[in-house]
Amino acid sequence: MSTTEKEVNHNVRKGTFLEENSKSLLFIAAAIVALVIIFFWYQNVYLKGRAEEASAKMYKAEQYVGVDSLANKALKGDGGYPGLEQIAEEYNNTKSANLANLYLGGIYLRKGEYKKATEALGKYSETGSPVADPLALGMLGDAYSELKDYSQAITYYKKAADKASNKFTSPMFLKKLGLVYEVQKDYKSAKDAYTKIKTQYPSSQEATMIDEYIARADAQIK
Repeated sequence: MSTTEKEVNHNVRKGTFLEENSKSLLFIAAAIVALVIIFFWYQNVYLKGRAEEASAKMYKAEQYVGVDSLANKALKGDGGYPGLEQIAEEYNNTKSANLANLYLGGIYLRKGEYKKATEALGKYSETGSPVADPLALGMLGDAYSELKDYSQAITYYKKAADKASNKFTSPMFLKKLGLVYEVQKDYKSAKDAYTKIKTQYPSSQEATMIDEYIARADAQIK
């Protein structure tokens, strides 16, 4: 084959490649545009609509949450409104579903269904709330404590106490942390937790009798 023929064939192959590649690039560009459109629709239309729908359905369930005798209606619904379990499952990725998981954790704890409590609370995502976020962590500590998984209980009580330092939630979870340490016979750590209540939260309710707990733990330290 002559040099000229080789150049022609090369250019033909080159032209075919560029032409086919150009088609592929156009296809990819179109796909990216479509994905961007779908993403914005998902965020601003679909999720927003689901969030509003879930919020409307939460209102009745929330009325049942604080009443022990109505706990089953809060969980399962009342026929007219879905319960928290259904809202948490069907409306995931919404604020209402997130809140539903927090409520579920509390109800399961009251009912003694500790495994279910850990599962629901494990799905809760932090919101920045100085009340809800430490409460979720502390309830996880409660559930694991009841399950006698004390290492996990300690982990979550520590997180709860540190999450939003205040005289309401922090000393409550520090006291629970100390009690778990005592169960583990780690009296020094228990004393440290109790002492932190005394020094950092002296005006808290837990501080009023904390000297007794400190003395009890101190007496056990070898």
